[in-house]
Amino acid sequence: MASDLSNILKEELSNTLEQLLSKNASIDNVNLLSEDSIERTQCIEVDVKFDFAAGTSNWSFFIPTISATKFEYFMLGGMGDLKEHIDDEIADAVNEIISNICGSISTSTNAQNFPDIGSLKFEILNSSIVESSVIISKKNSYEFELTMDSERLPVIISFDEVILPYMNSITGANENSNGEVQLAPAQNAPVQKQQSNPKGDELSISSLLSENSAYNLQLLFNIKLKLSVRLGTKHFLLKDILRWDIGEIIELDQMVNEPLEILVNGVKIGEGEAVIVEGKFGLKVKSIGNESLRLNQLGLE
Repeated sequence: MASDLSNILKEELSNTLEQLLSKNASIDNVNLLSEDSIERTQCIEVDVKFDFAAGTSNWSFFIPTISATKFEYFMLGGMGDLKEHIDDEIADAVNEIISNICGSISTSTNAQNFPDIGSLKFEILNSSIVESSVIISKKNSYEFELTMDSERLPVIISFDEVILPYMNSITGANENSNGEVQLAPAQNAPVQKQQSNPKGDELSISSLLSENSAYNLQLLFNIKLKLSVRLGTKHFLLKDILRWDIGEIIELDQMVNEPLEILVNGVKIGEGEAVIVEGKFGLKVKSIGNESLRLNQLGLE
């Protein structure tokens, strides 16, 4: 049987969005999309090519208006007004997000050393604003029920037949002895945490942190995590960045009296203010979630 990339896809989709947008994200279910369930709206279509040992697979990501506008809004830190329609700036933001998601999928897959996949590489082929009716012409389209801060923001991915056996938990597809793809009856595919590596000889973090995991959690206490503090952010055009020189003053969106964001491995876990400690910069924590929330934010619960 082909290696299954379903959990990697779901986990990297939610984790990457959470890191980029600084919002809690989860994939609750994955459903085969029917024509009746397609909302009449604009979408951003991003076509991606994946190369791996078995050949080349083409995916199409469709991000509906409700999701695309929120993604850009979150990327800007929730500053300004939420747009009602897709524009070029939103399309550029979504294209960057999809590129990061595909990069994370490739990195995680290659780290598993699946014997039948080899080195997975991706390339963004095209990005455009389309009507949702375009999805009807695509076979094997699945809606990933993404929830961000209790709000449902759907993401739709259309697969070609090459990759279907490698998404078995989602598609139910297998290859027969002649190399032909056989599809099982469509069914919901709930999210499951990845339990082990392909050889089955190492437990993942999620399996360590299962029921009655107080002792198992202690095994992770000495893992080093990167702490960083975000002073502020702002989006610039590439042409403006290329014009910067020594002495340039770059204005950020954050006001001087606003708290700084505390990040662990790129994930926001709290807010604080800068202090001086024995001649060095320090950070005074002003707000932070409880232990359970922090574990959840870091993907450890």
